[in-house]
Amino acid sequence: MKKILLILCIGFAIYSLAVYKYGSTTKSSPTPAITKGWNIWQEKNCQSCHQLYGLGGYMGPDLTNVASEKGTAYMKGIIKSGTTRMPDFHLKEQEIKDVIAFLSWVDQSGSSKVSDTSVHWTGTYTIEAP
Repeated sequence: MKKILLILCIGFAIYSLAVYKYGSTTKSSPTPAITKGWNIWQEKNCQSCHQLYGLGGYMGPDLTNVASEKGTAYMKGIIKSGTTRMPDFHLKEQEIKDVIAFLSWVDQSGSSKVSDTSVHWTGTYTIEAP
């Protein structure tokens, strides 16, 4: 029994080291602009209305892939002026660029495709078969 436990512990340690060293699939570390954009995202409580990777509020759209789907000019226009449902946060030009850098970085890291028809009014959603 002790040998099995020892083998399991050693195996776990080797596996953990391998995952720690080689397991990251992130190609780029966050730049200072990305970090500033993330901080603005948190300060303005954007996740209360928007989602990243399907997590967050449902008042606004999921922004995980907004950079590749809509582009930088679209993001800048919405962030700068707001919409009927999204307030204008009066961000400075550099802050807008930082938020766009953050959302572009998020876009490169994964995808979140939950159709609007799958979202229930309670905030839950049904998983559609591929």
